[in-house]
Amino acid sequence: MTGNVIPFNPLDKKNLGASVAEALLTKEAHPLGDLPVFEGAGIYAIYYTGNFAPYAQIKRLNNDEKFLLPIYVGKAVPAGARMGASVLSAGKVLCKRLKEHAESIKSADNLDINDFYCRFLVVDDIWIPLGESLIISRFTPVWNSLIDGFGNHNPGKGRHAGMRPRWDVLHPGREWAMRLADRPETKDQIAQDAETYLRVLPACLSGQFIEAEGE
Repeated sequence: MTGNVIPFNPLDKKNLGASVAEALLTKEAHPLGDLPVFEGAGIYAIYYTGNFAPYAQIKRLNNDEKFLLPIYVGKAVPAGARMGASVLSAGKVLCKRLKEHAESIKSADNLDINDFYCRFLVVDDIWIPLGESLIISRFTPVWNSLIDGFGNHNPGKGRHAGMRPRWDVLHPGREWAMRLADRPETKDQIAQDAETYLRVLPACLSGQFIEAEGE
């Protein structure tokens, strides 16, 4: 080997963030509809294993408890929390966020909560955004990109002038979303977009993020 080799630095910011991402993807997968109650903030990945036809590629990669391709990745940080604050001061914010997602899925008329699993990792606030962004960039989950709106909240009374998210067109059922303006595209068009999008898999489905310099 010739030239200068940069030594691996485990304390480099990108490697610390990568260690958080790897830690999440080695966690046990839990049924999203039957989560334990737990404290803390952090990151999570949601996986789909059902028979909704446009997501056949996702099901194939997640069957037999492989859980290789998340359908959605997110984070939960306490509102107004000081970055770097104690993990235990966050309350049950991560648990609450996952339960909110479970309720959204239960509301959809073409999804079954029993087909969804999740991994979650309680982590110090300072590492949450970096860990989340690394996982999203690796897997480009369809609900984080093409099918937007899954993580949206009810905009509140008198604030329903916006357009209905693509997620709610494809998976109708959330009462508040039905009060939003119609989209110009149909459910079938969005379903076709999703199927086409999922034909091209991410370049890497591995859970390994850290690579030593010079390898």
